[in-house]
Amino acid sequence: MTPRKRRLLVVDGYNVLNAWRPSLRSENLSDAREELTQRLMNYAGYTAQQVVLVFDAWMSDRMQRTTEVLGPVTVVYTRKNETADHYIERLCDSYAREMEYGRLEIRVATSDNVEQTVILGRGATRLPSRELLREMAQAHAAQRDQISRLPAAKSNMLISRLPKPQRDALEKMRRGE
Repeated sequence: MTPRKRRLLVVDGYNVLNAWRPSLRSENLSDAREELTQRLMNYAGYTAQQVVLVFDAWMSDRMQRTTEVLGPVTVVYTRKNETADHYIERLCDSYAREMEYGRLEIRVATSDNVEQTVILGRGATRLPSRELLREMAQAHAAQRDQISRLPAAKSNMLISRLPKPQRDALEKMRRGE
């Protein structure tokens, strides 16, 4: 049996945020980044894939790149004069051999046409930002549907797992009998 191919989703953070919230400039950018990160964490967990979320810092004064691992999501803030596109291209290059041998599938979520062309040339698959948002919404709906089909909370209680004589004895104690 052949091992299952690992899946990596690389997300151009601001590109996806702009597709999701066109009026982003009037919102709190920090809150929007946090919400996207949380949604990607849920999506990554549900779809069993790793996610690298990349935010540009090329116009900031950030001298070093920062990386934060949050479960299945790694959040990267690029350093000054480094675009998310350049980081993503180098990341794809670093995994070229694994992609070539069929051990890894990389999808890059961006709507930047030039970036899509570049990452295709590096062996990754392009995923337009709106398509990622659609996939995330479908996964969220499927997850909610699964949760709604779970047995009632009462049947998941610890007491429901006890043998009937023990449940009855505990119920008598609760009533003070």
